[in-house]
Order: sequence, then C-alpha cells, then structure tokens
Amino acid sequence: HTTESTVTVETLDDVPEHVLRGLPEDVRLFPSAVDKTRLGVWATKSILKGKKFGPFVGDKKKRSQV
Repeated sequence: HTTESTVTVETLDDVPEHVLRGLPEDVRLFPSAVDKTRLGVWATKSILKGKKFGPFVGDKKKRSQV
C-alpha cells in the first residue's frame, strides 16, 4: 500500500498576463529559492534603494484588512 502525495507547482501559466507585462525589465519570475513549488521574483541586476515599480494593479487594503 503506497500513499502518493500530489504537489502542485506554480508555473508561469498560473500568472495573469497583466502581471507578466507589468514586470520591470530587469525582474523575472523563476522557481523560488525558498519554496521550489512557488515562483519567486528575481532581479537580473541590482535594484537601487527607493526604486518604485508600478502602476499597482489590484485593491489597496488597510493593515487591519490583511
């Protein structure tokens, strides 16, 4: 008797197209270094402190709502 566990691995197919289009030029999504089943955000070069990305697509929430 064997027990098989199904592990779901996040792929680029799971990422909405608008998210992929909105990534800065030097940012990529690859398997996470922390959790290989998830995607992580990787920079292809250093990102300067204070660099802003946008526009934000989504709903802003207050800290008490998250």
